[in-house]
Parts: sequence; C-alpha cells; structure tokens
Amino acid sequence: MRERLVTGGELPGEDREMASLRPQSLGEYIGQREVVRPLRIALEAARRRGEPLDHVLLHGPPGLGKTTLAHIIRQEMAVDIHITSGPALKQTGQLMGLLTNVKQGDVFFIDEIHRLEAAVEEYLYPAMEDFAIDFVLDRGANARMLNYKLRPFTLVGATTMTGLLSGPLRGRFGLTYHMDYYHPDDLQTIIERSAGILKVPIEPAGAEEIARRSRGTPRIANRLLRRARDYAEVEGNGIITRESADAGLRLEGIDTIGLDRLDRELLRVVIETYQGGPVGIEALAATLNEEQSTLVEVVEPYLLKIGYLARTPGGRRVTHLAYQHLGVTHTPRPGQGGLGI
Repeated sequence: MRERLVTGGELPGEDREMASLRPQSLGEYIGQREVVRPLRIALEAARRRGEPLDHVLLHGPPGLGKTTLAHIIRQEMAVDIHITSGPALKQTGQLMGLLTNVKQGDVFFIDEIHRLEAAVEEYLYPAMEDFAIDFVLDRGANARMLNYKLRPFTLVGATTMTGLLSGPLRGRFGLTYHMDYYHPDDLQTIIERSAGILKVPIEPAGAEEIARRSRGTPRIANRLLRRARDYAEVEGNGIITRESADAGLRLEGIDTIGLDRLDRELLRVVIETYQGGPVGIEALAATLNEEQSTLVEVVEPYLLKIGYLARTPGGRRVTHLAYQHLGVTHTPRPGQGGLGI
C-alpha cells in the first residue's frame, strides 16, 4: 500500500532532507508559542545555575516538532544528545548501557516513550529522580546489589498518546508541554523558510495554498512543498504558484483542506453504508479493510479535530460539515434529528 502523504509520521527515506529543514535554535523555531516561551525561560534559568534542564515531556500529534525541540534543547544547552525509542528498549540492560554513556548535562531522548516495557520504565525511575541505577552482580548466594551513580542529565520524552503513560512516569517530568496543530499562517512561514533552504522559487499565494492543505502539521507541509516543487518543475515554469500548488496536490489526491483518499473514503463509508452513523470502529475497519489502530491513531485524529467526525457512545458519526465538504445531501434517519449532524 502506498504511504499517505498526509501522515504526520516520518516516511521511509525522507529523514535526511527533513533534517536539513529543522530549525537549530529557539530563535528559528516557528509557532508553538505556548511551548517555546516557557521553555526558553527554563533553558535560560538552567544555564544561569549551571545545571541540567529539568526532565521534559513533549506530547501531541505526530509531525509537530517534538524531535526538533529535543535537538534544540541539546543545542541551547551545548551538550550531546542520545536518541532511542520506547519500542527499541526491550530490556533493562539496554537502558543501563545507554545511561552509563550519558555525560554531565546531556540530553537523553526517548521517542514513543509510552511504549516502554513496564520493567524498563520502573528501571528508569531512580535514574530520573536520583541519577542512579541499581543492578545485580552474580547470581544465587553470591548475588549482590550495586548502586551505580549516573551523571545528571535531561530526559526528554516524546509521545503521541499521553493517556498511555503511567502516572508515576508522568509525575517525574518537571516540564510538560502539549504541542497542538499549527495555525495556517505559521505553516506558511515554515513553508517559505523551507523553500528558501531548498532554493525553490515560491509565491506567497503558493505557500498559502500548501499551508491550507497541510493539516496543521509542519512535517506534512514540508512534504507537500516537495511534491508541489516537482509538479512546478515538470508541468510549470519552476515557480510554485497557487495554481500549480493546487494542481499538483490534487494530482496526489489531496483536496482543498488536506483530506486524502482514505479520509474521504472513511467519511463516505459512514455516510453511504451506515447512513451517517453511529458505527463501531470494528465494523468500520472491516468495511474499509484497514487496521483499527490505523483508523484510530492515523486517520481519525484530524477528522475529529476539524469537526468532520464525532465519537459518540454508539460509535463514529459523520457531522454536517463532512456532508457539505463532500457535496452529499443529508437526510436524517427517523429519530436521528439534527443532533451532531
């Protein structure tokens, strides 16, 4: 199956070019003002005291810049960064090996921290609180516990599903920031900055058109910029205009508000097969031949955000906004009335 251009996650092979577009400092960072301002103060306070920054938890949908902020924290504190992920840490020995190599003040970044194994998570608690870890030497009658002191560091955890984090883990972060979808104006600024780095000629109207379809997500905005660039180079004069951006993204199946074929198919299935809903996620996944996790974690969040889909006790229901966008006439079922539709 072809990868979705509008997914917030990173697609195979795009990490190198995306990395070149990342801001390197808070001064270059665009948007997320409610995160950046308090983080800037916390960083300056830590620098003045000569201490590592408090542990930081960044949560929000994928593609909004959590990894970028971890790298910026490393840059602002002039330290090294050690990167891993929750799924990669299967055993406590792996975590111990990484932590013992962390130097004073370094950033230890765990992506998808909500997917840590329970044993690994518990092993992390004393490392976060006391900068120490305990491990057992030998076995049986000769077994003894050794307490190993770590150099103070900053743990930066990133998660798209904060509800799956345990209370004890959440409570050990001194700084917790929620990252929300970006305003189109900020996305337009990001697109124009990225176009400058990539040396892509773009008109403000072209950047605005791409921003409008980027689902509030910088990673998607940069991805669509590259697709619009390709179209402008082959089918146009090399300059991204509103018209060329519109034509190029429509060719990719991305409509005026950033919905792709799977988004529209989901909405149409609820409307045409289940009369607008409600419908359970299991039935919806079976009808679409998609994994439930894909619908819940990848497709639904943006449709819920823009108000095209609603979750009710009875299941998923399409709203009147989706009917309008798809150009479908809505006829309420008996007893359905206008609630939520």
